[in-house]
Amino acid sequence: MPTASSSPFDRATLLHRLTSQPEWDLLVIGGGATGLGVALDGLSRGYSTLLLEQADFAKGTSSRSTKLVHGGVRYLAQGDLALVREALHERGLLLQNAPHLVKNQDFIIPNYSWWGGPFYTLGLKMYDVLAGKRSLGTSEHLSRAETLRRLGTLRPEGLRGGVLYHDGQFDDARLAVNLAQTGIELGGTLLNHFPVTGLRKDAHGRVTGVTATDAETGRSYSLRAKTVVNATGIFVDDIRQLDAPGTTKLVRPSQGVHIVLDRAFLPGDAALMIPSTDDGRVLFVVPWHGRVVLGTTDTPLAEASLEPRALEEEISFILRTAGRYLSRPPRRQDALSIFAGLRPLAAPQNGSAQTKEISRSHKILVAASGLLTITGGKWTTYRRMGQDVVDRAIALGQLPPAPSQTAHLPIHGAQPTADHSAHLSVYGSDQPALRRLMTEQPELAEKLDEALEFYKAEVVWAARQEMARTVEDVLARRVRVLFLDARAALRVAPTVAALLARELGRDDAWQQQQVADFSQLARGYLVN
Repeated sequence: MPTASSSPFDRATLLHRLTSQPEWDLLVIGGGATGLGVALDGLSRGYSTLLLEQADFAKGTSSRSTKLVHGGVRYLAQGDLALVREALHERGLLLQNAPHLVKNQDFIIPNYSWWGGPFYTLGLKMYDVLAGKRSLGTSEHLSRAETLRRLGTLRPEGLRGGVLYHDGQFDDARLAVNLAQTGIELGGTLLNHFPVTGLRKDAHGRVTGVTATDAETGRSYSLRAKTVVNATGIFVDDIRQLDAPGTTKLVRPSQGVHIVLDRAFLPGDAALMIPSTDDGRVLFVVPWHGRVVLGTTDTPLAEASLEPRALEEEISFILRTAGRYLSRPPRRQDALSIFAGLRPLAAPQNGSAQTKEISRSHKILVAASGLLTITGGKWTTYRRMGQDVVDRAIALGQLPPAPSQTAHLPIHGAQPTADHSAHLSVYGSDQPALRRLMTEQPELAEKLDEALEFYKAEVVWAARQEMARTVEDVLARRVRVLFLDARAALRVAPTVAALLARELGRDDAWQQQQVADFSQLARGYLVN
């Protein structure tokens, strides 16, 4: 029988909190990395905080990253030392506060030219220096033999050696879910599938709250708040239009695409960093959850969407670039899944389309109405972004002064993890409870699919403890099957729908609709 009511993350409990609070200190629109960072910072200071997300936590850009917690070697090459230093500091805090999700990853830059070794070694020594006491390890030059030993599938012809450096790797969507759980445990109310439909204002035009709708029930709510933050990523201009119709666009979406391959393409523990591509960027080939992620691209787009699709030229670019460095060049039919994400870059003011040159540092704007909008940034600096937004609200007099506590705040599930390759390691301190569930209900200890490592218990856990409401919520952002193997995700969708329906009290018609909706979405993750 469902036991969701015993969980602090139960939707009915959260909805009760929503209606029992006459006014919020802080109301955050958007449940991606940035919005979650703002909410958590506000809660750490003791403010009553509400976060509303139109779809699911990390539904957009925040689940579609290259899975790196990094300072940004490319930003170092561009001379943006301040951003790199800040990001490396935040990388260290993330490793400290979410050790079950963030790990120290070895990266190797192969060298096929006489000058490459000294050049990259020198540059990465600067990276080490900027990391300071939070360094994950010293970079070093590798011989040709050592480079091939660590990267056994690297093309050997012309190889002179390599440079090893260290950076962080993580599971982006699971971190977002854990941040939402942390916020709720701190007394916050964080709701997914709850779009904001309008802004409330007083007679002087000041924002005093929002109107929003529960997407599950259709019920509308009018909510009051002292501070409203627009942290909707690529959709910030939609909220700004609600505030001031006709406002000049702040954001221009830039698409990043990733292709997922079988682990055989890079069987070792080290990741490959290709330092110079045809478009002047870098390309990563990274082990992740027993597969390999290739990416990314940087393609300017005119419009934002919740489900962006990879362009044909992006797929070809990634495969072509990786194929120059791997002894077995990947082909289209090797792709297990392909996903695209949109970065909220500052809209160019001078007609330039060079998105790779736009700084990833974040910006905070304060409208005449008092609405705060934050844009830009990257996953690694989510905590600092949240701190800066709340600091600005305090400076404006919207909130009483209180110090941020997030720098040393453990995130839900935090516990030291010796083996990040162990399947249930991403659950951290929740692992014993999840294993108990499998012991108490042996049928939940069955695999979702013989070709997958995921258990049926993880679906039930996602519904009871992780606020999953749909098949997509589970397969895209809780157990990550959609991103790892889209065909396998299509196979297990009916099983997931049945398990969710039992947990959430849904009928057969709901199950059928969920499978149909998810199947349509998942086909977009296949390379035809």
